[in-house]
Amino acid sequence: MNQIDTTLKTNHIVINLQNAYEEEATLPTDSQLEQWVDAVLQELKIDKDLELTIRAVGLKESAGLNKIYRKINKPTNVLSFPFNPPPFLKSNTLGDLVICVPVVIKEAKKQHKTEESHWAHLIIHGMLHLFGHDHEDAMSAQKMEDLEIKIMQEIGFANPYS
Repeated sequence: MNQIDTTLKTNHIVINLQNAYEEEATLPTDSQLEQWVDAVLQELKIDKDLELTIRAVGLKESAGLNKIYRKINKPTNVLSFPFNPPPFLKSNTLGDLVICVPVVIKEAKKQHKTEESHWAHLIIHGMLHLFGHDHEDAMSAQKMEDLEIKIMQEIGFANPYS
């Protein structure tokens, strides 16, 4: 596997980047990822030191993880894995985001968005999941979508749901 790992440190978060996607694709830059992650932290008023892993993967890995953890036998755009340490373990680890590159590319094209804006939305969406937001019921979904829209607009992107 041609995996490339990078570590970024920005404000209160260390971002571990793992590129396990073996095809040629344009992935977000380090500064874009930092901006999108920071935007979530600022909106949620999070100012403690944290660590996050973002992993870019292909269809096979995404489908495998989605099948194991969500019982859905197909790839998906983003999976969020919050880290919940046992009470005796002190950890700054927020969790992991696994993003399927070909799904991002396909969805961006289908939704008439730039890949950049779709990446930003999925990073923001996944980060909100790591902080406990969900879309399991209409009220939770609306609250989460409102936050996503607000953050996206604050960093210069259009409403991802329009």
